[in-house]
Amino acid sequence: MPAPSALRRSLAVIAALPLLTLAACGYGSQAKDDGTAKVAAGAKKIDGLDSVKIGYFGNLTHGTALVGVNKGFFQKELGATKASYATFNAGPSEIEALNSKSIDIGWIGPSPAINGYTKSDGKNLKIIGGSASGGVKLVVNPDKIKSLKDVKGKKIATPQLGNTQDVAFLNWIADQGWKVDAQSGKGDVTVVRTDNKITPDAYKAGSIDGAWVPEPTASKLVAEGGKVLLDEASLWPDKKFVITNIIVRQDFLKEHPKAVEAVLKASVEANKWINANPDAAKAAANKQLEADSGKALKAEVLDPAWKSIQFTNDPLAATLNTEAEHAVTAGLLKKPDLNGIYDLTILNKVLKADGESPVDAAGLGTS
Repeated sequence: MPAPSALRRSLAVIAALPLLTLAACGYGSQAKDDGTAKVAAGAKKIDGLDSVKIGYFGNLTHGTALVGVNKGFFQKELGATKASYATFNAGPSEIEALNSKSIDIGWIGPSPAINGYTKSDGKNLKIIGGSASGGVKLVVNPDKIKSLKDVKGKKIATPQLGNTQDVAFLNWIADQGWKVDAQSGKGDVTVVRTDNKITPDAYKAGSIDGAWVPEPTASKLVAEGGKVLLDEASLWPDKKFVITNIIVRQDFLKEHPKAVEAVLKASVEANKWINANPDAAKAAANKQLEADSGKALKAEVLDPAWKSIQFTNDPLAATLNTEAEHAVTAGLLKKPDLNGIYDLTILNKVLKADGESPVDAAGLGTS
């Protein structure tokens, strides 16, 4: 029988689930303006727009957006058009916000981008750029799991049914020759869908034995005594796979290409600054996390998490197609037609002007 304190923590985790579910159904919360992004004197509106609405998650894998907001890159490029922001906890809620025109452009993982594109028959969004690779780990309780084979029979958390990490973990399970029902999560491994915000509490309470999660959740688990058993990057060619893309509403892309170009310029500049100033960029991302959520990450979490993420303008399109195939194999997605999901025209224009090499859509682009 669990100790009273552990039992109370378990009950608290369970009680929090309905609240988190309700929060994920909204259109995201308004990100706080820390006052660093001021409109330059004499700046003009782009495409006559009063504002461009940008969405992102409070995850370090969305570091391009975090830094872009904190350092004012977006506002600088948008001139007198206000850059407004909304933060999200889950991909489906961001896609819903995109569809309802609550946001125009968003940073998001590959699985919700694929789902949003296919459910609308290719009519609601385009992937217009890359942002990040990596930053996903399998972290386990070292007292219960000492090797990869020990994962069998254990309870492992993923953030959400059908999300990017859930699909990756189900595919890894299948590669081990084990069986799991994708919908229920029951089988040779018990897959426990748990919001990233409460996964560390679930781990401390003993409700799960580990988790396949993005940063900074993975490093939070390590700070609680967990051990990194597997870095997902090790499973991919060149150790690169898409974790964050940039998407846009198709009608916004068609009607306001100059605004889209401004946001992509800001994204490219943010990634350049991140890669040239890793320590300052890490601090800027953490500052924005604090502004958005009211809580900064401790160094013991921030430092290892940031190191595991690569920031790139390349959408790594071939890996998105592979992730879609994994979802199909798991039974979570019907074979999708992803032709046309990418439009990298404006990004490649920006990269060329910046002296950078063009990026490729792996045959899934509109041009």
